[in-house]
Amino acid sequence: MKCLLLLPVLLLSACEKPATQTTSTAPAIPLDSYFAAEAPASPQDIHVIRTTAKPGDQVTVSGIVMGREKPFVEGRAAFILGDPTKMTPCNKMPDDHCKTPWDACCDTPEVKREGSATIQIVDNGRVIKQELKGVHGLKELSTVTLTGTVDKASTPEALIINASQLHVAN
Repeated sequence: MKCLLLLPVLLLSACEKPATQTTSTAPAIPLDSYFAAEAPASPQDIHVIRTTAKPGDQVTVSGIVMGREKPFVEGRAAFILGDPTKMTPCNKMPDDHCKTPWDACCDTPEVKREGSATIQIVDNGRVIKQELKGVHGLKELSTVTLTGTVDKASTPEALIINASQLHVAN
């Protein structure tokens, strides 16, 4: 009978957090150093870089933040950059009243794949755990010119660039 009386006490104590458990957050990495007042010179189109650059290559590209309904990766320093020579944001189409013109919903999946790149800021080989939306005015449909290195995980089907310098045109 004593065992049955101890059971609720044991169950309640099992649900308590250990006294040594703490939550910690990593300190924010200043993102200002990744942004430049002037655009890098001689940018190429994303669709050209996709077919010519290899992992480890330094590249300079220009594009527009577009290609998905949510082009910014939540909780990470990453976003989708679209090639305006291949993709068209809906606000550039006559009589369009799209709520999210940056999703380029009128473009085919093939065109989006050919004309987009994932841009990320990494530290020690990992994407920084901070959002980029709003930093230095960066938002959907912003024109961005950047210099970076093609990531080792990049392929001709999925271009990934680790940005070292970004310029947001305002």
